[in-house]
Amino acid sequence: MILTILLQALSAASIGKLGACIGAGLAAIGAGIGIGKIGASAMEAIARQPESMSDIRNNMIVIAALIEGVALFAVIVCLLAIFL
Repeated sequence: MILTILLQALSAASIGKLGACIGAGLAAIGAGIGIGKIGASAMEAIARQPESMSDIRNNMIVIAALIEGVALFAVIVCLLAIFL
């Protein structure tokens, strides 16, 4: 009886860790896709209006930093779920 309860608890904990790992991976993949789209859109905008290159580049860097911040936060939350 006690052994079955212990095995069920360990199984639930490992499933939770697996979910946290999948969440961290999805956060990293999502950030990569988002920054790739930002870069592609910025290059297209610079090709259309080369005179506003510095404004576009500055906005691109700010948005990419915000996306990286959200992705880092998501990965840290997933790592906390693994170790706590």
